[in-house]
Amino acid sequence: QVQLVESGGGLVQPGRSLTLSCAASGVIYSSNAMGWYRQAPGNQRELVATMTSIGTTNYADSVKGRFTISRDFAKNTVYLQMNNLKPEDTAVYYCDLEIRVPGTPAYNYWGQGTQVTVSS
Repeated sequence: QVQLVESGGGLVQPGRSLTLSCAASGVIYSSNAMGWYRQAPGNQRELVATMTSIGTTNYADSVKGRFTISRDFAKNTVYLQMNNLKPEDTAVYYCDLEIRVPGTPAYNYWGQGTQVTVSS
């Protein structure tokens, strides 16, 4: 059973920084992607940033240049360094682990979510 445990959310002022962490445990197929999605009230869940098991990254346009995703592959942990935070970054942030087994549909595991609030 795969579990994702997130940490690092909170309340921060605009322009400040915050780092989210997500540790995955269990049996994890080697071909995967880990990353972050977010959902603000009244909005759909949207991609923030992902990184594959070979280091390929993908960012939402709204966070490019401000957020950086990284992974510690030995620890099955993904991080999201968020700089110059804006009020519109306020959302529940969810960690995602996508398993990619050749010949089968991708399967996603989700963390419980961590609240990030950007407000003065």
